[in-house]
Amino acid sequence: MESDAAGDPMSDRRWTHVTAAKVAVRLSADFAINVSATTVGRLLGMLEYSLKSNKKCLSSGRSAGRDCQFGVIKSLREDFVAGGEPVISVDTKKKELIGQFKNAGRTWRREAKKVKDHDFRSEAEGIAAPYGIYDIQRNFGALVVGRSADTPEFAVNSILTWWQLHGRNDYPGAKRLLILADSGGSNGAAPKMWKKHLQEKIADGYGLEVTVAHYPSGASKWNPIEHRMFSELSKNWAGIPLESFDTVLNYANGTATKNGLHIAAYSDPGEYAKGIKATKAELKKLAVIHNDTLGKWNYTIMPRAEGAGQ
Repeated sequence: MESDAAGDPMSDRRWTHVTAAKVAVRLSADFAINVSATTVGRLLGMLEYSLKSNKKCLSSGRSAGRDCQFGVIKSLREDFVAGGEPVISVDTKKKELIGQFKNAGRTWRREAKKVKDHDFRSEAEGIAAPYGIYDIQRNFGALVVGRSADTPEFAVNSILTWWQLHGRNDYPGAKRLLILADSGGSNGAAPKMWKKHLQEKIADGYGLEVTVAHYPSGASKWNPIEHRMFSELSKNWAGIPLESFDTVLNYANGTATKNGLHIAAYSDPGEYAKGIKATKAELKKLAVIHNDTLGKWNYTIMPRAEGAGQ
């Protein structure tokens, strides 16, 4: 079910577009396990799946090549996992106002925590931009909490933090890295600075072939980080006013599940300017190889000889 599952980053709701009958057919064809669709439905219930209405499952639009892209992502994941190479799912979680503001949810206490009656940004200590990196194979997440703008440079620096502190130690022989990302935002398919910083800081900096696969527009909830990591973060600090950046970091560091998920949180106090664009000369120097059929969503950034292995 892994490649066909989606979920809500703000709760534990999960769903799948594959019917119980189709799962039964796959079990019979691929594993010679003969079960009925009814049994499959019961087992899905035990795995915390349930039937959802169409509006919870369908995107707002159907991008050309959408179904094909899901197949490409599945194949890439299988290839990297089989080779023992790292596969990470990345995204920026909902930004959070820092201060005495209401946070949805309830906690056990004798008296309700008093918070401000309005969420004015002018009264906030700041705005946290939590960028997540979820290691699919190790069921491990890194959360980098920024205090500035959510830019492509911030996104790549967050991935770099995970690689320096965890990735290169967990995958000492890795030559490739697969990144699963949404098609929009700071790590989207369009921003050229995203590719530029991946080239310079990760591909050149560590001699890695960086393959990026973007989920189609309107399909962000199929990105594993949404329902495997972000939903657990939301539940862990539900009902807790995020009064300081340390509160965000502490609750993120304390997030763990019975299925083995652990999260490490880090602060990024850097200032990131918006609106910076890569020049044509810089773009010409990028070593980017695009997929022939779905190049806008799939590409590999090769390490350049002059920068590899630093």
